Amino acid sequence: MSAVGEPAAPSAQPPEPRFGKWMGAMWLYTLLRVALFLVLWGLVWLVGVRDGLWSAVVALVLSIPLSYVLLARPRAAFSAQIEQRLEAQRARRFAFDQELDPANAADPDDAVDPDDPEAPPAPKR
Repeated sequence: MSAVGEPAAPSAQPPEPRFGKWMGAMWLYTLLRVALFLVLWGLVWLVGVRDGLWSAVVALVLSIPLSYVLLARPRAAFSAQIEQRLEAQRARRFAFDQELDPANAADPDDAVDPDDPEAPPAPKR
């Protein structure tokens, strides 16, 4: 505990993004993808592909690579939000594990990769 008048120690846990912020990033990216598809569908319709199914397929095929290039920034922001949430959850879980059993709390950086062929076998229960 800090004494009266002293600032509290900064938290070791990374801040978790607010629900509205990361959901907003998800919805923004989703709406931009849908809007890109609809714009391309309209352009394909104007070019002369009047069959509804074929024009939708052509628009879909065109929208996939274009969204990869044109929507890189919103996608990166959305993935950064997800990564921040995961880091905050890991830190919270580690702090909770330490609180429950300080002697056996493992460092999250010491976690064993299950796909590592040189990793020791997991203990049987």
